[in-house]
Amino acid sequence: MKNKSSVPSRRALRVGEEVRSALMWVILNNEFQDNLIHRDIISISEVCMSVDLRVATVYVSLPPDVSPDVVIDALNCNNKFLRGRISQSLRNLKYIPELRFRYDTSLQNYWKIDTLMCSSKVVRDLKSDGVV
Repeated sequence: MKNKSSVPSRRALRVGEEVRSALMWVILNNEFQDNLIHRDIISISEVCMSVDLRVATVYVSLPPDVSPDVVIDALNCNNKFLRGRISQSLRNLKYIPELRFRYDTSLQNYWKIDTLMCSSKVVRDLKSDGVV
């Protein structure tokens, strides 16, 4: 019996990285017809593959001044176009995965924590505890 853990297999990680690379190539080469998607603002931080490799959840990082809902909706609307473009570089796969775009909040969380850690109250508390 196979161990069903939440850790992705090597193949899923490798395929996810291939999908991420292919998507970034399409974005960087300005192959979009949609004005909402600019290569300067989109960064694909991670691609998580389903167990059967048929669904790819693509996590997109955006600058704070860009509305994530608008860009994610535009990417999801261009799903068929993107699948067609990445299929050219993913010929070793039996199925080209369905792409599901999600907003990656990890960068915003990092900035919030960094801002909090640099605040005067936290620095004062750390100094009083002898940490800094």
